Amino acid sequence: MTTTPLLLITADPSHPLAHLALRYARAYLKSASADHNIDSHADDIVNKEDIDNPITKRPLLNVFFYGDSAHLANRLRWQSADQMNLTKEWQILAEQYQLPLPVCVSTALSRGVSDTDNSTRHQLDGDNLATGFTLVGLSELALMMQDGCRLIQF
Repeated sequence: MTTTPLLLITADPSHPLAHLALRYARAYLKSASADHNIDSHADDIVNKEDIDNPITKRPLLNVFFYGDSAHLANRLRWQSADQMNLTKEWQILAEQYQLPLPVCVSTALSRGVSDTDNSTRHQLDGDNLATGFTLVGLSELALMMQDGCRLIQF
């Protein structure tokens, strides 16, 4: 069994590493999904059950946004027309590959990014979490890191 890589993204959206993380994720997912399609035609019953069963299906790639990368989850983040909108690009990639986009809740809140539940809990005036992103605790990152994952930080 191969391990699912984990991209730990910590760079601010304006940093070149944030752009590199997106390019890496795109290239990896394109390659992995091509390999997955080849494997899905095999007659191996165990693999076929894993592919058909959404409960046992493992993601092709794990992503976790931490620190300054939490700014990516802000739906009110404006981007000039001459710059790539990383928030929208991550949303497109997530939709295309059914990729979860978890963001550390404490780093998001400290940077002014909140969902409805946390806005209510902390008496904030509104929410601004972009569609497709979810606020999660660090336990989610710990779960992704078990089983000897390959961690790549941007």
